[in-house]
Amino acid sequence: MQHRPRVTPQQLKALESLRRKERRILVIGDTHEPFCIDGYLEHCIDTYDRYNCNQVIFIGDILDNAFASFHETPAELPSGLDELDFAIAKVQQWYEAFPIATIIVGNHDRIIARKLVRSGVPQKWLKSYNEVLGTPTWDWVERIVFDDVQYLHGEGGTATTKMKSDMMSTVQGHIHTQCYVTWNTGVKRTFAMQTGCGCDRDALAFSYAKAFKFQQVACGVVIGGHTAINCLMPL
Repeated sequence: MQHRPRVTPQQLKALESLRRKERRILVIGDTHEPFCIDGYLEHCIDTYDRYNCNQVIFIGDILDNAFASFHETPAELPSGLDELDFAIAKVQQWYEAFPIATIIVGNHDRIIARKLVRSGVPQKWLKSYNEVLGTPTWDWVERIVFDDVQYLHGEGGTATTKMKSDMMSTVQGHIHTQCYVTWNTGVKRTFAMQTGCGCDRDALAFSYAKAFKFQQVACGVVIGGHTAINCLMPL
């Protein structure tokens, strides 16, 4: 006679929670391709599966564009063409894993567009991100809201600052050294999430940050707009 293990009430409740029809969003931190840390893609895939996610948001700076940086860069970095080719190859791995995703445009993503504006080049000359990267089913936006939670890259303060000023739950990236969830109760209960990032601190592109605090390598999960979880990658 085949033995069938019993499901405890606690396990049944957990299973019912996983099967509940609600958004379960994997939030992927700044990848700065092609300078993403080894293993981060696998960590995000594992997190997606573990929390039974059904939606994906990249929180911005999927590209680094170090060759076009407004800061000084080491001469040893790859040429612009080489960096772009490396980045496209890495982004294709993300696209294969998550072909349907929302991409928040980060400050590093828009460096090339900013350079064109400074040079007086009409925007019609600029290809779309999907054309360059070969990601036709990705949706690129500046900001998006699901379940009364706003998702943005974050270039003017922390997620906590934005949560308080906008009076709504906020998820953002941009600040590589922060990874947290904090709650605020005022007129309504809201949360702020800093997702962490997927940057490789040892890459030459981040030489400007060698004296800074260590990056928090992590992604996040937001469930139904009511639960926010930081998922740090083991290092």
